[in-house]
Amino acid sequence: MTATLREMVASKRLKLGTFVVEFNTPGMGQIVKAAGGEYVLLDMEHSGFNYETLKRMLRYYQSAEVRVIVSTAVGDYDVIARACDMGADAVQPAKVGSAEEARLMLAHMRYPPKGHRGVALGIAHDRYRPGDTAQKLRRANREVIFFPKIETRQGIENIEAIAALKGVSGIWIGHFDLSVDMGIPAQFDHPDFAAAMQRVARACRANNISLGRIAENVETGVALNRMGFDFLCYSGDIWLLRDSLKAGLDSLRAGCRKAKRRH
Repeated sequence: MTATLREMVASKRLKLGTFVVEFNTPGMGQIVKAAGGEYVLLDMEHSGFNYETLKRMLRYYQSAEVRVIVSTAVGDYDVIARACDMGADAVQPAKVGSAEEARLMLAHMRYPPKGHRGVALGIAHDRYRPGDTAQKLRRANREVIFFPKIETRQGIENIEAIAALKGVSGIWIGHFDLSVDMGIPAQFDHPDFAAAMQRVARACRANNISLGRIAENVETGVALNRMGFDFLCYSGDIWLLRDSLKAGLDSLRAGCRKAKRRH
């Protein structure tokens, strides 16, 4: 059985998944599982997926025992609470800039007395099952992970306070947005960007929490893991299909041309 996301963040072993921004077909969870993925980063910021789509997709991944980090465009109550109610294993709001913002988002996720999430039981997040109310509330508060995304200079400046906040189980880096906000678009080898990554890694180590990022390729992923990233999201559904298809078509085209010249 695949580890829960709570169990994953409790360990510093490598956790591998992929980014889902385009495909919402029923087989996606089984495909990711068959490939050896443990989780997906499901995008609600750039994808166009709506709440109905999200609810359906969460069932696909749940049936395959693939854990889901839902990446949201904002940290508002209605967005976070709905994702939790639909059964997200973790919520990852974008552009978290301060510990104060993170604390409020955490309160959106947690039932009283730890927060102010509205109570609805016997629905998707608890698999429609009956049970003791107090136990259900405690379990939800314990199990649903808060994985804020840092992608601004403000977030880097406040990373020590954010990482130290009780309830933050890991930090996710939005590397493209961060590089743009720093004025060095996509210059991931720039000394200022490298220094920012090291600062985040130190903050996560100091608080014994996880650190995650998308790795576009294997080389990048290996380097990130050496730096301390234990959640690596390998590429994404669009690019995996595009690049694999292009490689196959290019090879097939070249092979056919070669064979034709021989004859």
